[in-house]
Amino acid sequence: MKLSPSHLRRYKDVARLFLKYGNSDLVNAGGFGGGDADLPEAREDAKDLAVDLEKLGPTFVKIGQLLSTRSDLLPPVYLDALSRLQDKVEPVPVEEVEAVISEQLGVRISKAFSSFDRTPVGSASLGQVHRAVLREGREVAVKVQRPGIRKEILADLDSLQEVADFLDEHTDFGRKYHTGRILGEFRDTLLRELDYQKEARNLMELKRNLAEFGDLVVPEVVEAYSSPMVLTMDYLPGTKVTDLAGPVLLDIDGGKLADEVFRAYLKQILVDGFFHADPHPGNLLLTPDRRIAILDLGMVGRVNARVRDQLVHLLAGISQGDGTQVAEAALRLGESEDAHIDRRQFVNSIETILGESKDSKLVDLQIGGIVLLIMQACASAGIRIPAEISLLGKTLMNLDRLGIALSPQFDPRAAIRRNLEALSTSRLKDSFSIAGILGSLTETKDFLTQLPRRVNEITELVATNRLRVKVDSIDEHKLMLGFQKIANRITMGLLLSAFIVGSSMLARVETTFRIFGYPGLAMVFFFIAALGALWLMLQILVKDE
Repeated sequence: MKLSPSHLRRYKDVARLFLKYGNSDLVNAGGFGGGDADLPEAREDAKDLAVDLEKLGPTFVKIGQLLSTRSDLLPPVYLDALSRLQDKVEPVPVEEVEAVISEQLGVRISKAFSSFDRTPVGSASLGQVHRAVLREGREVAVKVQRPGIRKEILADLDSLQEVADFLDEHTDFGRKYHTGRILGEFRDTLLRELDYQKEARNLMELKRNLAEFGDLVVPEVVEAYSSPMVLTMDYLPGTKVTDLAGPVLLDIDGGKLADEVFRAYLKQILVDGFFHADPHPGNLLLTPDRRIAILDLGMVGRVNARVRDQLVHLLAGISQGDGTQVAEAALRLGESEDAHIDRRQFVNSIETILGESKDSKLVDLQIGGIVLLIMQACASAGIRIPAEISLLGKTLMNLDRLGIALSPQFDPRAAIRRNLEALSTSRLKDSFSIAGILGSLTETKDFLTQLPRRVNEITELVATNRLRVKVDSIDEHKLMLGFQKIANRITMGLLLSAFIVGSSMLARVETTFRIFGYPGLAMVFFFIAALGALWLMLQILVKDE
């Protein structure tokens, strides 16, 4: 392991976290052990961990927020505590903000905007947002990255990567959970969040994809005033959905809005393969014209066509309470680290999760929560699920909360059943597009073109007796060595037993040759048996696995 002196402070911080939480329910109750994660002590530990991460700065806060999406790694009580992590930072002085804008856009702030609010409307660890008005009179929100934050995060990630590499190389924990790979995923996500041009492209893509949803609005990006560290978009005023008071809720059709949001996110996930992965209350606002504004596209998820197919089966199975269908979809989604998974036990665990959810009250019924529990069951069974699926579970959990806030009677299962058929039809139409048909025709042409050659090659191998079939089976050499070891141990045991029995019989024979007052020959055989037994025990303890 290569250690950098410049990272000593972070090594100390990480070591302190391991010492404090290494023996807590974070290890014993999560995917790492076998305790009870819902004890009051576990809840207190979870809150303490969130507080400690906040103290360590923006990198650890962001990693904590990302960990809150990984139900395959942490128990629910920790997921909940980490999902509430907040960036408690002071705003950057406006002079520094103006310097960043001027450097990134190549123009003085007074030339770019007719007015610029010096007090930010929001401030976080990576950046802050100011209201402004363009020269043409368009009201915008300007998101500005904190100076030096990229360098700070990269330094922290480098030190954490060294710790992760050490864990992977020297500990069973690291080898089992692949901490280096997990940190690499977090690194990619954080660096994407730091690139505001990527976020601008995400906003434009989502706006196109949701054009058919009249009750949803995505801010339009002002490309000429955006850069890797500055993002300018339409300003959308609104109220957090979870902060809506009684009179406002009476003035809106909450059930219709909740169903529209749910349908839009199902379309993002199952049809577009690109979804907003951070729909927490601060990023979904009710605008004055009674629409839902979707903000902050720094964290997104992408799902390929194969995974989308299995997600349709997974969500359909959840909505119908079909444990077997859900288990089969989960098995096809994941990668098994153990070829001998107990499928029956896995299916039973999934059916238990779905059975318990059937008895839940409507307000407690959360599709996202069920998905996260399924991911935990996969982790327990040794099935590694792609990170974007855990991210999807957290996204659905936030949507569950939004649906209940808009309409207490909103049923997410019913919403899936209502929309899944239409969305599946849309997916089929997309697959029958000109591009999809041409792709299928090209693959068919390649198959038919190469088929005669491949058939000729196979028949030639059969005719010349050169056809070989490779079969992965038990290593016969190791198996024979094992049998030989067993036979040798049995033989040795029988010989030692014979020496002991023989020495016992010789002990009855009177002789002048004595050792320690016992017949000498009997004692010689007894010592041989004792030494042989000692040698055999050492062989078993040292060499046998």
